[in-house]
Amino acid sequence: MIIKVKKLRKDAKLPTHGHPGDAGMDFYCVEDVIFPPGKQERVHTGVAIEIPEGHVGLIWDKSSISFNLGLKVMGGVIDSSYRGEIIMNLLNVSNKEVLITKEHKIAQMVIQKFEHCDIVEVSEISQTIRGERREGSTGKK
Repeated sequence: MIIKVKKLRKDAKLPTHGHPGDAGMDFYCVEDVIFPPGKQERVHTGVAIEIPEGHVGLIWDKSSISFNLGLKVMGGVIDSSYRGEIIMNLLNVSNKEVLITKEHKIAQMVIQKFEHCDIVEVSEISQTIRGERREGSTGKK
């Protein structure tokens, strides 16, 4: 599969794969961003991408950013019809201010096929063994 990428800023960096066979494409920020503790900030990448029809771009945390700095991706579904700048929304869940500098890897995107579904209202849905039980429904052990 080929993913077309358009630079919206001359200084933007194209997404990359860290290692051969990696599922996620790393995206880079185009400016320094300061994240106060407990606050979220938008991080601009300076690029737009063309996701093929029938696919979706799912944005995920970079493990080093989330584990070491406490920055978590908020949201993260990019539809194939979107042609604007990829902007990451990150939340600082730590109690420290975090600085991300220009050209830092900030998040990764995985491209996946999906099934479009028709939504139909019904009066009943099928029953399962689990039923309506939620968290902890399989027990603690």
